[in-house]
Amino acid sequence: LKEKTEDLKRERQLAEDLLHQMLPKSVAKQLRKSQKVEAENYDQVTIFFSDIVGFTSIAASCTPLQVVEMLNNLYVCFDSRIESYDVYKVETIGDAYMVVSGLPERNGTKHADEIAKMSLDLVAAVRQVVIPHMPMGRLQLRAGIHTGPCVAGVVGYKMPRYCLFGDTVNTASRMESTSLPQKIHISSATYDALLTDDAYEIEMRGEIEVKGKGKMKTYWLLGNKNYSVQN
Repeated sequence: LKEKTEDLKRERQLAEDLLHQMLPKSVAKQLRKSQKVEAENYDQVTIFFSDIVGFTSIAASCTPLQVVEMLNNLYVCFDSRIESYDVYKVETIGDAYMVVSGLPERNGTKHADEIAKMSLDLVAAVRQVVIPHMPMGRLQLRAGIHTGPCVAGVVGYKMPRYCLFGDTVNTASRMESTSLPQKIHISSATYDALLTDDAYEIEMRGEIEVKGKGKMKTYWLLGNKNYSVQN
């Protein structure tokens, strides 16, 4: 009976660990108690999007297994890196990687700083990811960041997902799609949020045309004066 109880505890722990990798702990706790998870409004969060430069052409020259192995290597690397920061990984869609800071646990004004440090880390880390079928090749990341309000909540009953909604999500995605290889493209809202401690090296990009937004003044995040990325 003691052995069975221990086995049951281990199985339960495995199930909980898996659930916590798919949903925030606070949300998973409510779902386990069969409680309805209320959507929340967040005044300020910072959202990061990235994708792989030329992924479509890379994938076209690979077998399905090679594509999966390549992305798995990349995401295992990223997932281990982001644990050092106060961020929450929202989801991956193909080669796109989405991370947020400031929710589900609010962290005051730290969210922009946490995402900025993390993004510098990931852009450096992607160069070290080995592509099994292209040992001499190296992946390049295109990244974008935006700061603003958003709504977050659980959508769906089967395979429920914790989703973010609002213009901040769309703008962060636009920052990524208009970025350049191995560059971190930030909006003026994120720029203003990072100015508070004068710790970052930032270069103005200028005004660019952003689909659905018109002209926006944007910047390149180049580095942090007090923080060096660990290889």
